[in-house]
Amino acid sequence: MIKAIELVNFLPHSDTKLEFDENTTVFVGKNGSGKSSIIDAITFSLFGKHTRKNNKSLIRRGTNQGFVKIDFSANGKNYQALRKIDSKGGLAQFSEYVGEKLIPIVEGERKLGLDESMTQQVEKTFGIRWKEIQIASIIRQGEISSIIDKAGKEKKELLNAVIGIDKLDTALRSMGTIQKEFRKSILEKFGYDDTQIPYLENKIIEYRNESKNAQPKLEKLAAEKIEQEELISKLEKQIQDDSSKESHLKELESRKNELIAYSIDVIKSIKREVSEKEEIVKECKPCFALSKNKNEIEEKINKIQKEYVHGESELANLVEKQVRLEEHEELAEKLVLKDGKCPVCDSSVDHLKPLFQKKHIENEIVEIKKKVEQLKDERHAFEQNLEKLSDNLEESKKAETILSTYKIKNELQLDEIIVEIKTKVQQMKKIPLTVNSGQLVEAASLDSHAKTIYENIVSLEKSTKDFDQQEFRKNKESRDYSMRKLSQIDQEYGEISGKIKNAKIELEKLGSTLKELEQVQGYVGELERIQNDVYNRNGPVGKSLRSWALDIISQKASDYLEKFNTAIKRIALSEENTKINTLCYSGKEVHDLESLSGGEKVCVAVAVRLGMSHLLGASNLNFMILDEPTTDLDSERKKDLVNVLSQLTNINENNSPMQFIIITHEAEIFNDSSVENIYEFVKLSKNESKVSRR
Repeated sequence: MIKAIELVNFLPHSDTKLEFDENTTVFVGKNGSGKSSIIDAITFSLFGKHTRKNNKSLIRRGTNQGFVKIDFSANGKNYQALRKIDSKGGLAQFSEYVGEKLIPIVEGERKLGLDESMTQQVEKTFGIRWKEIQIASIIRQGEISSIIDKAGKEKKELLNAVIGIDKLDTALRSMGTIQKEFRKSILEKFGYDDTQIPYLENKIIEYRNESKNAQPKLEKLAAEKIEQEELISKLEKQIQDDSSKESHLKELESRKNELIAYSIDVIKSIKREVSEKEEIVKECKPCFALSKNKNEIEEKINKIQKEYVHGESELANLVEKQVRLEEHEELAEKLVLKDGKCPVCDSSVDHLKPLFQKKHIENEIVEIKKKVEQLKDERHAFEQNLEKLSDNLEESKKAETILSTYKIKNELQLDEIIVEIKTKVQQMKKIPLTVNSGQLVEAASLDSHAKTIYENIVSLEKSTKDFDQQEFRKNKESRDYSMRKLSQIDQEYGEISGKIKNAKIELEKLGSTLKELEQVQGYVGELERIQNDVYNRNGPVGKSLRSWALDIISQKASDYLEKFNTAIKRIALSEENTKINTLCYSGKEVHDLESLSGGEKVCVAVAVRLGMSHLLGASNLNFMILDEPTTDLDSERKKDLVNVLSQLTNINENNSPMQFIIITHEAEIFNDSSVENIYEFVKLSKNESKVSRR
């Protein structure tokens, strides 16, 4: 229950203090006078929530900070919630009254996360979350009449929202996800899921037919295999008898080719050796002169580098001096004698020192720029000369490397290589440039190895004299053809045998998988039944929850109606197909909503709304806010509503008064009511409102 609230620089309130009656407190005033800001003050101080764009927009215009403080009671204890706002974030503080002393429960800067912690602590204190509080304790404009005016289907959706039936929707989706994940795991394990049982049954039939039809083909191939094996055996015997002569014939041809190749290799070897030595002479001959200049080039490079460094230093000093003179030039422009007086001290002087004379400084700058350009030209010349000498040094080092690579120490050593080249050339001229089958005897004279090869050739020609190579090849071709055919038979035989074997394996595997999937199908069917019966909002559980909620709302609404001055004493809400029916009782008579008077409808609407609030746990809060409850009501219903609201002061919940906070722009409707605690809001300016008690 709210006891008091204080607003400082909060929206249009510069300094407003309000005390709340334990029964009904009414805020009246024209639109824009700051009434609804009290709702923002209450919700912001307690839960950090409001209807504005951001927290900074809560600060009154023209100020840079503000705060809202609320005193309230819950569960027999007294508390205070304070939230400050400034450009940096502000402060959140939740405290409990122990006697007259405030003991902080949550305290700290909101920007450090204390804002959310405080909200959680307040929700814990009330025993109800902000989401439920919005429905249970805050009735916005037009909601009173909408409870009655809504169609039956819309009432059902409202009821679903009140009891949180959306959680069943979440559970329903979760069950669907569980089924999908379960099927996914089954698919990963077996390669199939329960939806593919008909497919597996067809596959089993296919494998059985495949195995049955393959057996006659397998028997035919076995007979053909035996026939080809016998033919191959006969041909192999004939080939074996002539294989040694055929082997000698091949060796004969190989030896001839060997002798020819050997002769060519000897010539190539000599040519290669000559070419390598000629390359050494070509590369090394100019290197002696280049390598001798290395030390001289290095000395020139060192000298130029030193001169370059000295020039760079001088250039840097000149550039720095130029910068200083340019700064002095700017100063000299300001230090100009006027009527023979110093512009700084106003004393009479004949002339300024050269340091402060613009013409002198300009001349110095011109001279420095000339010197800078001269040094830059010299630098460019140094760089070009250094680049050229670096290239020469690189050539000298390269020459040394070449001589070192070939291990040539002097020119005499190179002359010896030239003599060796001439000797090899003379040797090569004595060997025939071409060697063919008609020159075997000539080629045999190269060396002892060539002679040995030639003697083997002569021996092999004698041993193969009567050999018919054409017949031998014909027999081999026939054998090879039969072997290829046998291989095809073996391959086809293996394929068919494999298919039969695979069919048996697959039949066994698919049979086992089918049994598992039949069990899975039963499990999934049970999950689907649970999904439809338990988690479907229109299933037995959803209907049971709505029936339970409707019973509670009906009971609490009837309790409130008993306290109202109306003929309607009891209300019964029930679900029928896709809508919620409302029946009203006056004694033994039963009435539907359409037959009620305007006053009776208002009483029923307020009672039903209070019943919903009770269901959500508003009794823990013991307060309810009604924002512009007369909106969308005709004059008759407005009068009826006031009568009902006047009676709210007499409503107690568990011997604890139920507090109502009513906000309206129609002040006149409470003129003759029993409500005593009425505050009037007046708009003083765009940024300020005044509040006074009537």
